[in-house]
Amino acid sequence: MAWYGQAARGQIEVLTKREDIAQLLADPATPPALAERLRTVLDIRDFATRELGLPDSGSYTLYADLGRRAPLWNVVAAPRHSVRPRTWCYPLVGCVAYRGFFRHRQAAELAARLEAGGFDVAVYPATAYSTLGWFADPVLESMLALPDPALAELIFHELAHELLYVRGDAAFSEAFATFVARVGTRRWLAHRGADEGLQRWQTDQRLNRQLNELLLAARQRLADGYAGTTDRERLARIKRREFERLDARLSELARRHDSARIRAWQARDINNAHLAMLATYESGVAAFQSHFQTECYAHLSCLYAHARYLARGDSSRRAEFLGASH
Repeated sequence: MAWYGQAARGQIEVLTKREDIAQLLADPATPPALAERLRTVLDIRDFATRELGLPDSGSYTLYADLGRRAPLWNVVAAPRHSVRPRTWCYPLVGCVAYRGFFRHRQAAELAARLEAGGFDVAVYPATAYSTLGWFADPVLESMLALPDPALAELIFHELAHELLYVRGDAAFSEAFATFVARVGTRRWLAHRGADEGLQRWQTDQRLNRQLNELLLAARQRLADGYAGTTDRERLARIKRREFERLDARLSELARRHDSARIRAWQARDINNAHLAMLATYESGVAAFQSHFQTECYAHLSCLYAHARYLARGDSSRRAEFLGASH
């Protein structure tokens, strides 16, 4: 019950701090830099509803400054010799692979308890989160620090959750939202005529794919290795060897490319939980990409229809779809 209490208090804080963006833009006291970022938010939101077919809800017509670098922190955990994440279950979204806290201290306390219980643990700041249309989600001050492409991708991602979220199937829901957000960001940058920005974004995307493939391959090798034995010493050797191999490959990639995302992964003490969380968001993206190109001929409405069809079916059908690209 303590978790639900902090969640309710945190959500109430977000709701009470919301301000109407239109009113802020009409107010001469609004700082010019903030006004410029808020106009960009409205442009992104307008493009999302008009060109991408995403929900025209009240989300991102409001702004909230919570006075901290992230609205909440997510705790992810996986057993010491498994890359399958621990899950927590909630009334509206079903079971998901993270536990969110509106205060970092509470997230750190849970992480410490899980580590003491034998789990690999990661704590992630969440720049934004979706209430799946239950409330009008505001753009948060923490989001406005992002570059324009990252801000657009984040808003498109969260609005895609409002369009479709399958209760208890985070891998399908997150892969869907991640793919839609990337299509949307590419189209938004092209619509703005930001040729140089689009080229930089596409270059970053190619590098991110290389990094994701490297990380997901390491996760798969670990999954195979962990499944092949129950001997604790052998499990420990498999884990040590694969993470040493991953560290070497990250260093090799970093020597070839100057990337903040690669440096961020190098700075982490990477464990099973980090790879489990990455897989939740990324492992199914290729399936949506393939269907979008080969069956939908790059029409988002077709992709949405197929995703809704899969959402109505059972989890095995969705798992088969996500695995078809591998």
